[in-house]
Amino acid sequence: MQKFCRLNGIVDCGERHKHIYQRAMLLVEQVKVSKGSPLVTCLLEGPSGSGKTAMAATIGIDSDFPYVKIISAETMIGLSESSKCARIVKVFEDAYKSQLSIIILDDIERLLEYVAIGPRFSNLISQTLLVLLKRLPPKGKNLLVIGTTSEVGFLESLGICDVFAVAYHVPKLQKEDAKKVLQHLNVFNEYDIDSAAEALHAMPIKKLYMLVEMAAQGSDGGSAQAVYSGKEKISITHFFDILGDVVATRV
Repeated sequence: MQKFCRLNGIVDCGERHKHIYQRAMLLVEQVKVSKGSPLVTCLLEGPSGSGKTAMAATIGIDSDFPYVKIISAETMIGLSESSKCARIVKVFEDAYKSQLSIIILDDIERLLEYVAIGPRFSNLISQTLLVLLKRLPPKGKNLLVIGTTSEVGFLESLGICDVFAVAYHVPKLQKEDAKKVLQHLNVFNEYDIDSAAEALHAMPIKKLYMLVEMAAQGSDGGSAQAVYSGKEKISITHFFDILGDVVATRV
């Protein structure tokens, strides 16, 4: 799997991510040629920051489908519960007008207004999604729905996981995966990459990028441009200082 990064283009995120991406692209091909299965559904589940949304978006881009739409909580801020349902239904209805479509349901638990204490969630939105995820598109129209979640247990309790044909676990980066990312970014000296990768083991990909960008500023600030252009490298000592500050803050 590949992911866009502000630092240096497209980044290889490791073998597991690549494997999931390849499997998902097979689903894209299935949607293109299928005559008997006009609706294909896929769930990407895993810890927050593991790259699920980026993977889903990359699949949408690489599909070259004429209609690709992301439904996220951010796109519906300020809407009432019924208005959110109407917005979701409209996206599906618009997708039915295209021969090939992809809809991405990003962070499904947030779409459902899930709160762990209770737990509380929107039953109206939940029922709307269940209906739409089972409804077949009109004849001659094929649709791939990709969902993402960091709360797979919650979705299982609602029966939402059952309506997805396949599900893939998207893990955090392991040491070797982090090493590949750092090698591609080319912001550390070669002899520092192993140490940095070891420290980033099991780190969410979003946090990895954040830490690298913070460290690229240098201890006095203003070093980012030189680092990104390849004229300078990130000091491993400063990187560990940044990492220590972030970990200490979290604790």
